[in-house]
Amino acid sequence: MRPLAERMRPTTLDGYIGQQHLVAPGAVMRQMIDSRRIASFILWGPPGVGKTTLAQIIAHTLETPFYTLSAVTSGVKDVREVIDKARSNRFFDSATPILFIDEIHRFSKSQQDSLLGAVEQGVITLIGATTENPSFEVIRPLLSRCAVYVLKPLEAADLLALARRALSEDVVLRELSVELRETTALLRYSGGDARKLLNILELVTATAREGETLTVTDALVAERLQQNPLAYDKDGEMHYDIISAFIKSIRGSDPDAAIYWLARMIEGGEDPAFIARRLVISAAEDIGLANPNALLLANAAFDTVQKIGWPEGRIPLAEATVYLAASPKSNSAYLAIDAALAQVRQTGNLPVPLHLRNAPTKLMKQLGYGDDYKYAHDYQGHFVKQQYLPDGLDERFWMPQPNQQEDRLAERMRTLWGERWAGDVRG
Repeated sequence: MRPLAERMRPTTLDGYIGQQHLVAPGAVMRQMIDSRRIASFILWGPPGVGKTTLAQIIAHTLETPFYTLSAVTSGVKDVREVIDKARSNRFFDSATPILFIDEIHRFSKSQQDSLLGAVEQGVITLIGATTENPSFEVIRPLLSRCAVYVLKPLEAADLLALARRALSEDVVLRELSVELRETTALLRYSGGDARKLLNILELVTATAREGETLTVTDALVAERLQQNPLAYDKDGEMHYDIISAFIKSIRGSDPDAAIYWLARMIEGGEDPAFIARRLVISAAEDIGLANPNALLLANAAFDTVQKIGWPEGRIPLAEATVYLAASPKSNSAYLAIDAALAQVRQTGNLPVPLHLRNAPTKLMKQLGYGDDYKYAHDYQGHFVKQQYLPDGLDERFWMPQPNQQEDRLAERMRTLWGERWAGDVRG
């Protein structure tokens, strides 16, 4: 018998659960189907949210030829065969055949290129499904010919509605007596994935007997699954979204949010070295000179995690996370190096002033290398005014920002350099 997820796959929009922003009356997908005019598009969303089902509903409703290719197993030859078949089987008054490509992000550039002409000429209507951001994974010419619709993880109400429908309508489950007493674990393990929900439900009810009531509880679900419900693909979209939320929470000085996202990564099985590296980057980029100790602590946390491993490594990571989030913020050093790089790219290899050049040979000394250089330690306060930038360049790159540490540094610069540093503080 087919798996529960396949048995419950709807064939009309009336049975489709979730994605109301696309399929509700008046929404874009509903209007396309009702008008029976489908343009090429890409469905982008996490697994189990109805991408394949939606494509099949469209084909079923429009009663048009429907071809399916999997990017995992198909090559350019398969694509061309389908296009040739669609071209030869189409009549003037017939609907344009639909080519559905699952996991289109796995297609190589040459495979995607092979689709362009057929899509542009209207030989096929392309529906692609992807779990990855199509901006990065689909070639620009093909992306420009397709609309992109984003599908969201199913909400708790949608998942519960699906579970109850399965218990009441499925040919197998409706013969059983199943009570959903607790649903927290069922929803948590599903993670917004309808297919995963139905697979879990099928597994949990596998031992149910006719005439007896099976009571579904959180403990029963956890016992049957025996797995980490929060694990995620370290190369997928969620990986980048969560690390982005983590860094932005630190930058935004919210230690509670930062610790939460750290916990999500730890519980999901993220590489601790990856987390530690991002903390070091954040300490330099976002805290910077406002609290130079942040970089020292982040680097110490990195070293400590490598020495002690898990699970204790979570503690120095948490310490560094809270410290960085609670620290004052400055990106003045980050902005300074970017400004200097822009100047270098604009002006090229400007000569080093003669007095700053190294003079290890007699010839170099005869040419004036190092002449008139003033050794700062020979002067009061270990400072003497002289030119350090190339001739003709008098730029300011580091603009101190208003915080206790940089205020002190800026005041010292004003004392030493006078007018050059007057009034240059970035808010």
